[in-house]
Amino acid sequence: QLQFVESGGGLVQPGGSLRLSCVASGFTLDGFGLAWFRQTPGKGREKVSCFDAGDRSTHYAEDVKGRFTISRDMAKNTVYLQMDNLSAEDTGVYSCAAESVGGCSDELYEYDYWGQGTQVTVSS
Repeated sequence: QLQFVESGGGLVQPGGSLRLSCVASGFTLDGFGLAWFRQTPGKGREKVSCFDAGDRSTHYAEDVKGRFTISRDMAKNTVYLQMDNLSAEDTGVYSCAAESVGGCSDELYEYDYWGQGTQVTVSS
């Protein structure tokens, strides 16, 4: 069974940190482009970070640069999103996604596998 299971969301105070994880089962993440999306009521679903398997580069939305870090552990078949110095504007449902072509597409339909989504709430 092919699954992409997320964990790590929760409630955190402004300035705090969280690490999100997505574990893949039934397929290997090797060669996949990997991305994290954030969904908020006002902005819909937007890509906040991605890993391009082609050139092994990482990319970040402007508002998370310097604060978020995407990484992967191939031994654990897991992709992570380390989020530091969180603010209320980071609140939303975060979803991981994997694209078999290996790139960092902005198009949701390009992604083959999705995590179930995890709520991140930044509030004092």
